[in-house]
Amino acid sequence: MTDPFIIMSAPNGARRQKSDHPAIPITPPEMAVCATEIINAGASILHLHVRDDQGAHTLDVDRYRASTSAIRDAVGHDIIIQATSESVGRYSRDQQMAMVKELRPEAVSLALRELIPGEEYISEMAKFTHWMMQEHIFPQYILYDENDYVRFETYRKQGIFQNDRPFTLFVLGNYQGTSSEKDINRLKQCTQQATFPWAACGFATNEIDAVTYAAKNNGHIRVGFENNIWRKEGQPLINNAEMIQFCTDTARNENRKVATADDVRSLFDIKKG
Repeated sequence: MTDPFIIMSAPNGARRQKSDHPAIPITPPEMAVCATEIINAGASILHLHVRDDQGAHTLDVDRYRASTSAIRDAVGHDIIIQATSESVGRYSRDQQMAMVKELRPEAVSLALRELIPGEEYISEMAKFTHWMMQEHIFPQYILYDENDYVRFETYRKQGIFQNDRPFTLFVLGNYQGTSSEKDINRLKQCTQQATFPWAACGFATNEIDAVTYAAKNNGHIRVGFENNIWRKEGQPLINNAEMIQFCTDTARNENRKVATADDVRSLFDIKKG
């Protein structure tokens, strides 16, 4: 049975600035406007990064709360807000988990290789995932390559994630554009082996391929200015909503219903945050 198509928006990321694209939302008021636009275009999850006063990536809990509050004031619970725990080379795994424990977000993204860099961290991760389950926090695990997938499958079967069907994100490429087509295709093959729900994301104009691939293969998608600011023709996108609309149109062409936030909450038994 085909699931409703979950369209995630990653509207700003950790790196790009206004100089890269003037419509990148960074401040809480800008995030609120963006949330309204992407919901209207079909998004059900907002992947949230926040920045410090210099525009750099931060895991500051107060800044997360400010953006979350602005988004909720604008759109209520019509979108799931997924906080990122990404280190960007600035934060340790302990700091990442501490942020999640203090913030208690509705949803959070977790890079497998950052949270479980070695076998000696498995027990601590199991305790952390158990705590998230008790707190009704919806995690999504990020997988960057085939090795991540193999490790993830081993841990999943061991029960580390407290869930036999955790939500994942397969990253098809990288910012530098150095991933080979062979590596990307091998990761796509992993999605076809997966017995759990997954989303994909691409980079630059390869984002379009990721959208089509996910829609055709019962996957889900994450798009946004974090990874791509360009149309296929090489011209800049107007805003984040433009690519969300492309995802919605693609889903309809594949006869897939576009998921609402409440559809996602029902699918994963998420308590409203």
